[in-house]
Amino acid sequence: MTVADLVRRNGSDSAIRGRAFLRFDDWSSSHAEFYRESCRWAQMLLARRPRGAPFHVGVLLDNIPEYLLALSGAALAGATVVGVNNTQRGDSLARDIDHSDCAFLVTEPHHLELLAPIRSKLSKISDDRLLLVTRWDATSRSGGSTRPIAATTLEDALGAPEDPLLDLTDDTPLCLVFTSGTTGAPKAVVISHKRMCSTGEYVGGLMRVGRDDTGYIAMPLFHANSQQCGFMPALMQGARLGMTRRFSRSQWLADVRRYGVTYFNYTGKPLAYILTMPRRPDDADNSLRVAYGNEGSHRITAEFAERFGCEVIDGFGASEGGFGFSRSNADPPGSVGRPPDSIAILDENARECPRAHLDAHGHLLNPDEAIGEIVNTAGIGKFEGYYRNEAATRERTRRGMYWSGDFGYKDERGFVYFTGRDLSWIRVDGENFLARPIEDALQRHPSVYLCCVYAVPDVDAGDRVMATLVLAENVSFDGGEFLSFLRSQADLSPKWLPSYLRLARDLPRTATNKPLLRQLQREKFRLDLTDDPIYFHERLHEPYRRFERADYERLIEAFRCSGRAPLLHT
Repeated sequence: MTVADLVRRNGSDSAIRGRAFLRFDDWSSSHAEFYRESCRWAQMLLARRPRGAPFHVGVLLDNIPEYLLALSGAALAGATVVGVNNTQRGDSLARDIDHSDCAFLVTEPHHLELLAPIRSKLSKISDDRLLLVTRWDATSRSGGSTRPIAATTLEDALGAPEDPLLDLTDDTPLCLVFTSGTTGAPKAVVISHKRMCSTGEYVGGLMRVGRDDTGYIAMPLFHANSQQCGFMPALMQGARLGMTRRFSRSQWLADVRRYGVTYFNYTGKPLAYILTMPRRPDDADNSLRVAYGNEGSHRITAEFAERFGCEVIDGFGASEGGFGFSRSNADPPGSVGRPPDSIAILDENARECPRAHLDAHGHLLNPDEAIGEIVNTAGIGKFEGYYRNEAATRERTRRGMYWSGDFGYKDERGFVYFTGRDLSWIRVDGENFLARPIEDALQRHPSVYLCCVYAVPDVDAGDRVMATLVLAENVSFDGGEFLSFLRSQADLSPKWLPSYLRLARDLPRTATNKPLLRQLQREKFRLDLTDDPIYFHERLHEPYRRFERADYERLIEAFRCSGRAPLLHT
């Protein structure tokens, strides 16, 4: 089965074709209308298909209906959609478009300013292959806007509403999805029709999606999560979808009620962001039945389920598809679940790491030997390789196994604990430890919904621990109460106590809601780089107090005297 087969079936089957499919604000489309427009996209792409070059369609759009139409039109035409990250800028944006061999680029008027500085670097895309969606831009439709670069309006390019009826195989590449790039340059993951359909069927089964369900696409469509866990379950079942340009924690519940949403896909930290909104007594008065995603902590998923009256299924996996497994509510707090035995923790020589030894409080006693890379020893799963990056593909698939690049440990019962995407240790007073257990402890505080822990330089040697926190709205911070809470956490070593706490309204994050740790590490406790309030405690038993300008200047002078001032600028 291909995605083209599903679009064609839904648009032709008398039991499905007239049913509502897609809603975007006040606009709506039936399955038949969606199929008709997808055919027009397919004809347009086929008429402009490049000779002797990959049939790749770059899509630089927010979450608007044209994104799904581009995906479905490309499926019918045998083309491959390249999901261009709309938060990239400059050379990084040009690199993604060029590296993925885009022969077309579909965008919106407000993204033209991003393309203008790099237009000369996009030599493969002529003006008639830079396609502009103006339907949702009132200024552009009226002719009142000035375009910084030339482009062809989409409505002038669309073809006839006729299905090309191509004979495609299910291993035809449908999408290139860039990794988030949190630990290096983004890589383009190849996703075929087969993988798109099989994952959509699997995730839809987990959420028990049926024809009368309604999904909600708020996560960015250039990411695999929205494509496979939002769009595909609805397409597989002939169900409905609501969508929004971009995720908004303040708008989320209103959209769930307006669209009658029954399932919601997420990636990163959106559940935590939603929970920072003030609680209302009618929060559970909504249609949501289930949420499915990854990277939600036990506390956050449990509170979300209770507050909004739904089930939360949190999984662990990667965009590459090398493996994936879900967590149950009965699993130990802090773990990401108990996978099959084939998911192992290996060292760099492919030897299985010893099981973790945990004390009575869950504190890891043997991190040096227990922590390793999380690997699928049974094979490479659904991973189909990186586009034009054979070296990275070989690295992921060495010895015939899928090496995730994620690190963790496994306890005696087989539960896996994720420690991070690299092994960046924090070193305080000669002791090495990881950030993840500290984050787990901080997030037990009822007012902390998001946190990021990282090393900042100490005046004399090694590191100090710093944490950036996002608290619930309308909550005031009490430095004495917070220190008392941390000291009551039996598994939080005194050396792990953050020396600095930054209170932010939001975390810098990728478009897929993953914290940008490198930005926080660069800004450190520097008051010249942030307006966020910072708290610190100077002595062991003193409460956290506000880090004022005079404190900052004394600290900077101390770094100068110790000869470690250059570390403040790295």
